[in-house]
Amino acid sequence: MKKRVLFLCTGNSCRSQMADGLINHDFADRIEAFSAGTEPHGLNAKAVQVMAELGIDISRNSSDHISKYDGQSFDYAITLCGDANDKCPLFVGGVQRIHIGFDDPPKATGTEDEVLAVYRRVRDEIRQQLGEFFRRELQ
Repeated sequence: MKKRVLFLCTGNSCRSQMADGLINHDFADRIEAFSAGTEPHGLNAKAVQVMAELGIDISRNSSDHISKYDGQSFDYAITLCGDANDKCPLFVGGVQRIHIGFDDPPKATGTEDEVLAVYRRVRDEIRQQLGEFFRRELQ
């Protein structure tokens, strides 16, 4: 049976969407990932772009409020930003709540290339850190 993971960020527009796409791609046989936010902002176009560079299409994802998952059970609830960590409601039913924080790409400044470099760096950090976490957890 697949593990169920809920990734949380404030806006559910970038980091949680990338985590959702990466984990559903990299661990498709063992994990079913979802994402939500405490204040959904809509899907971030640059997040969609840098994920497409890896052949992962998140363009059809929706930016959802955490309440969408009320009453559902998850094996892990993982916050990816400090604000969501502070505002995340408690989950019952034995869910393991974890915080693994990453920089916020939409706050990047500079040229278009410099900003996209931040999105790519954070995407790659998410893939590496969450990949290591789940490889340990699923042994």
